[in-house]
Amino acid sequence: MAQSRDPKAPRVGTVYLVGAGPGDPDLLTLRAARLLMSASIVVHDGLVDPAILSMARPTARLISVAKARSRHTMKQEEINALLVREALAGNDVVRLKGGDPFVFGRGGEEAEACKAAGVRVEVVPGISSALGASAAAQIPLTHRDHASIVSFVAGQCKGLSDQDWSGLAGKGRTLVIFMGIATAAQISDKLIADGLAPDVPVAVIEKATRADMRVLRSPLAGLAHLVEIERVQSPALIVIGSVTAEADNTIRAVALEAVQ
Repeated sequence: MAQSRDPKAPRVGTVYLVGAGPGDPDLLTLRAARLLMSASIVVHDGLVDPAILSMARPTARLISVAKARSRHTMKQEEINALLVREALAGNDVVRLKGGDPFVFGRGGEEAEACKAAGVRVEVVPGISSALGASAAAQIPLTHRDHASIVSFVAGQCKGLSDQDWSGLAGKGRTLVIFMGIATAAQISDKLIADGLAPDVPVAVIEKATRADMRVLRSPLAGLAHLVEIERVQSPALIVIGSVTAEADNTIRAVALEAVQ
């Protein structure tokens, strides 16, 4: 028989790993919105849209653990410790992440740390940035005439130059690259060196689903130049493959007019 909980034992809170989706608050799940509006503590990434953070209740404590290339507000181990510490103090914590917490969100590491400390974890999925951004840009990641295979990779990670990306992109395939803006030059060089044609079409989707979203296109060989001259900023996603030819040109035209 399961043992009943000691009523005198201190309360242990729950950590909710919540996906904030690609940016637009309307794309939050109902569960995510309800948790955000009731949470006393929200630990959030830097790229979560301010409009989503504004949904937190006025008395909530908002803690930013923003990450930037080579500069972290908190190391991952410190974030893990923060979540555990607050939960063991009896607080329920919403850990708010862009996209989905288990797709390049380090949610798995945080869940492991909480479970090891005896803290209950609930995962609330969010619309992955890959799905949300491509839908907003009207780029079908799969298409009977173009691609039946989709691969997701991180463009900013340890050992990038040593990884073998051959076969991830090309005929019948779509490659979606997260966190690839800062390493766009290395990515294009790497893919071309691994056998991908320089003229393969590419779309860069910046600030997807938000009012200032842009969809920019170029051949693979021109990716780094596009990122530089258009001053692309995160959050942004790179989609490589012939499906990008299906992108809505009116979105691109409006976006470019806005920055001229």
